[in-house]
Amino acid sequence: MTAIFESRDRANQATEKLKIYAQPQRLMILSYLLRGESSVSEIDAATGIGQPALSQQLGALRQADVVKTRREGKQIWYDLADDASRLCVRTMEALLTDQPDPKRVMAAATLLGTSTEKPLAGSGTAGFAKIL
Repeated sequence: MTAIFESRDRANQATEKLKIYAQPQRLMILSYLLRGESSVSEIDAATGIGQPALSQQLGALRQADVVKTRREGKQIWYDLADDASRLCVRTMEALLTDQPDPKRVMAAATLLGTSTEKPLAGSGTAGFAKIL
């Protein structure tokens, strides 16, 4: 893998990926989805974003392949697309606290799979960089 500093194209790709996360409503949605698959109404109730902004942000996250959907009748369920998305969101939650603890950051970055528990607050930059 090419390090970001070695390639302008790599740096541009990384920047574009980061832009997906650089929106408050999207971060709220992604943070909530760490708890597992949820319907639009559940996401709305938890975040208070409201329609149509919620639909717009979910569409952007879907288009960027950060979330995936599953249809059950008329209901659409959203979840984080993969472990890379989970890792990125967990790492941001852990790093972007008032006083991040490096040990907790690494612990959060190494958790894989879905969890209905809230990840450790204050929890790996290295893991975040790997998925870019």
